[in-house]
Amino acid sequence: MTEYGRGPGSEPWHPEDPLFGDLGWEGQQAQVGQQSSYGGQPQHYPEQPQQPQYGDWGHGQQADYGQAQQQYQVYDEQGHPQQYPDQQQWADQQQYADQSHQQYADQQQQYQQGGWDGGHTPAHVPYAADPGDPYGQQAAAYGEQQPDFYGTPDAFPPPEPPSKRRTEPEPEQTDWDPGPDQGEHAFFAGGGDDEDDADDEAEDGRARGDRRGKGGKGKGKGGKEKKRRNGCACLVVVMVFGGGLAGVGYLGWHFYQNRFGSAPDYAGDGTGSVTVTIPKGAFGSDIGQKLKEAGVVKSVDAFVVAQSQNPDGKKIQAGVFLLRKNMSAASAVKLMLDPTSQDNLIVAPGWRNAQVYAAIDKKLQITDGTTKAVAKKEYKSLGLPGWANDNKEIKDPLEGFLFPGTYGAAKGMKPETVLKQMVAQANDKYDAIDLAAKAKALNLENPLQVITVASLVQAEGKTHEDFRKMAEVVYNRLKTTNDQTNRYLQFDSTFNYLKGQSKIHISESEINSNKDPYNTYTQKGLPPGPIDNPGDEALAAALNPTHNGWIYFVATDGENKTEFAKTYAEFQALKDKFNATSGN
Repeated sequence: MTEYGRGPGSEPWHPEDPLFGDLGWEGQQAQVGQQSSYGGQPQHYPEQPQQPQYGDWGHGQQADYGQAQQQYQVYDEQGHPQQYPDQQQWADQQQYADQSHQQYADQQQQYQQGGWDGGHTPAHVPYAADPGDPYGQQAAAYGEQQPDFYGTPDAFPPPEPPSKRRTEPEPEQTDWDPGPDQGEHAFFAGGGDDEDDADDEAEDGRARGDRRGKGGKGKGKGGKEKKRRNGCACLVVVMVFGGGLAGVGYLGWHFYQNRFGSAPDYAGDGTGSVTVTIPKGAFGSDIGQKLKEAGVVKSVDAFVVAQSQNPDGKKIQAGVFLLRKNMSAASAVKLMLDPTSQDNLIVAPGWRNAQVYAAIDKKLQITDGTTKAVAKKEYKSLGLPGWANDNKEIKDPLEGFLFPGTYGAAKGMKPETVLKQMVAQANDKYDAIDLAAKAKALNLENPLQVITVASLVQAEGKTHEDFRKMAEVVYNRLKTTNDQTNRYLQFDSTFNYLKGQSKIHISESEINSNKDPYNTYTQKGLPPGPIDNPGDEALAAALNPTHNGWIYFVATDGENKTEFAKTYAEFQALKDKFNATSGN
């Protein structure tokens, strides 16, 4: 209410007012002739301070009261309009309006925009202008046409009275799961599991959807259904964290053991038997790895420590060792230094290939002749150098290439595997010497002839001192200026080779009647190829012979003692000495 009577408020101010209730909500005024509750007298409100609301809605200015004020006509009890005799009251009202016109204008706007009935714009009964009211002729008199702000496209729907209000429908539930920044995470959301939900449904007789639709415990914040905690997710999280802690602890324990703890090791001398092959050039850690893989030692570090603590630990050579399983590292080192533990094949300097083949058959426990057959068939694939086997008269292409040494050979291995080891060792030795250059310096035709000379020195020499003299004898007899033997070597060792024998007493008739290319009594120059596998000493002597003019030699005792001569007469004297000693 205002001082002019009924104001445009949202509803009457007192419950006894006849306009209170649905009639006032419909925006209708009392009918003419209806008894007024206030006796037709204007009601005055005490002046209350007003706060500016919502700021400036126009262009930073508000209309003066005299320009935008609504005019009201006051009626008496019979419904006839009544005028105010005193204009001073209007002046006072104007001042009052100047102070509170902002609130008044807001209330007027609310009332004029359709009241509470959003179905239609209420029809207002205009009031007749007061002829004594200086403001009565204003264009914006109460009841005149007002703009409909609910009719614009961008406006919200008009409000409805409480009796027609309806509960807003719940948002449609979808399977979309909001992310951590848009909703509560599924793991931390409330709600029971499937069994709890099933029990609740049995007790209440209602589905989960009904219960949650009425705001039950199935509802989460904002009316959304709470996500159920997944027990499997909890288990996965526990397992992940538990596994991480276990992994960190395991790594930490190993770090401590590696840095400060002793290496794992067995105790005792072990049991059973096992064969382990140690390759050439293996370091202590490599040997330890081989032993660990075979079950001999428990750890590589334990073996390395034991080898370093043994004064002879560095003397362990390549080869095949017969060891035991579950040995302490110290026991393994000690046994590997014992020659009886080595399950190796030892090729001695001067062995012919026939001897090597037989030794391999025996070591591998295979049929006699197997390795010889493999060598004859597979020699091209065993790693021979390109300058080998350059003569079609060569009896065995591998002769001279099964280099003396120690090789791993045990039951279960293949013959070609062992042969490849030997050829590889020979290639390493010959490549280090540069046989091509040496052959040229010694007036030989090719590197193979250097090996052939060395094989002759190895076969005829008896001691290290003999080797260099024997090499000089070979080179002197090969000279074209040799008028003593006319370039015939006349070595018994070459005849024995082609015969596959080792005899000292050979008749001249037998030797001279044989015309084989390997018989140096009947053939000038060197034989087609090596006659054995020379060792390091014989090879070195062939590369560095003496230069004393030796051209004859005789094994005067028939076995270990060899004497040399420079003339034929000296040679005859040595020959007589031999015959006297041997009874020939």
